[in-house]
Amino acid sequence: MSIQNEDFLKTIHKHQGLIHKVCNIYRDNREDKEDLFQEITYQLWKSYPKFEGKSKITTWMYKIALNTAMASFRKTKVPISHVKELPDIQSEIKQDDVRKEKLFWAVRQLDDAEKAIISLYLDDYDLTEIADITGITKNNVSVRLNRIKNKIKTLINI
Repeated sequence: MSIQNEDFLKTIHKHQGLIHKVCNIYRDNREDKEDLFQEITYQLWKSYPKFEGKSKITTWMYKIALNTAMASFRKTKVPISHVKELPDIQSEIKQDDVRKEKLFWAVRQLDDAEKAIISLYLDDYDLTEIADITGITKNNVSVRLNRIKNKIKTLINI
C-alpha cells in the first residue's frame, strides 16, 4: 500500500465522526446513512491527492462531505416526512440519547444550507471557518445561524 493511501486511511479513521455526523443529519435510516458514508469516503479518496493543506483537513473534509450529501440528496429525491413529534423511544435509552435524536430529527427538517451551517456550528467551527466552507459571508452566517437556532428550538418544542 502506498504512503498516500495509508495517510488517507489514517485520516478517515481519525475523522470518521465528522462523516457520521453529516450522514446522521442528511439521512434518516441506517441503510441510507451507510450508503452516504461510502459515497462521501469515495469522494474524499478521489479528491485526496488534490488536497494541498491550505486549510485544515477537517475543513476540506466537511466541504466534500456536505457537497456530496447535498448532491446525492438531490439525485435520489429521498422522501421526507414531517411529523409533529418523535416516535416513542424505549425507556432504557439514556436521556442524552433522546436529546441527540431530537436534535438530529430537528436538523433533518432544515433545508440543505441550514443543515450545513448548523452541523459546522455544532462541531465548534467559528463564523469565519463556516463562511469559508459554505461560501457565504461571515455576517450572513451569523444571521442565518440565529434563525436556524430559533427554528430548531421551535421544532424541538412542538
